[in-house]
Amino acid sequence: MDILETDAYDRRQRRNMSCALLFSLLPFFLSTAVYFYLWTPDLPASITSAGVKSAPTLLLAAVVLSWNGCQSVLGVVGGLLFSAVGDCCLVWPELFLHGMGAFAVAHLLYSLTFLSSRYAAHVSSSWTRFLYLILFMVGGGFYIYLYPFLQKAPNSDLLVPGVGIYIVLITLMGALAIRTRHATTLSGSLFFMVSDLSLALQVFKVTAPMEHGHIIVMVTYYLAQLLIAVGDIKAVENKDDFAKWKRS
Repeated sequence: MDILETDAYDRRQRRNMSCALLFSLLPFFLSTAVYFYLWTPDLPASITSAGVKSAPTLLLAAVVLSWNGCQSVLGVVGGLLFSAVGDCCLVWPELFLHGMGAFAVAHLLYSLTFLSSRYAAHVSSSWTRFLYLILFMVGGGFYIYLYPFLQKAPNSDLLVPGVGIYIVLITLMGALAIRTRHATTLSGSLFFMVSDLSLALQVFKVTAPMEHGHIIVMVTYYLAQLLIAVGDIKAVENKDDFAKWKRS
């Protein structure tokens, strides 16, 4: 009977925490809705538009910080903050390289987080190693495909190596997300890759301008950040559950 009562109590606790997490994410959903409501194709670059664009990411950082504490500053919170810097930079096309650099740091921080003790380490299986291989093949293949277009860009001397390094970092982040075996974290990392690949195809004029291209980029981007943030919060909860199980 004690075991059943403990199990029921844990389920109630999880439901309460899920409700609290959803409530704390409401400002993120509202700010995201405001961004899509205000955004138009001819929206001029301004501090206001940069603030509206980066607000959802900053609010996500505040949520993760409130749940996980200062230990996440050099992890997912730091990655979200650098992503917000990248959001602001990309509002101005001339700051594209600065934005790419900020997002590269974000991917590095995410990668370090996925390697931390907060995420349970799993022994790599042949299936996991196969997924690693597929992911790096996709990243390498995309860079090879993008290379001729990068050479045509005005600042190709910086873009060619810069984009290569960036693709390595985001692919590494995705591979380490696979290692965590957290569905939420992995989904967020993959959505981030989809968002960046979509953006690259448009920025470097690989494809003709898409009618809803910007919406595709931003929907997948905000969804990616949301899933990575929630995955980090859930990772801490799962670790606490495992620690309680070990003590029992």
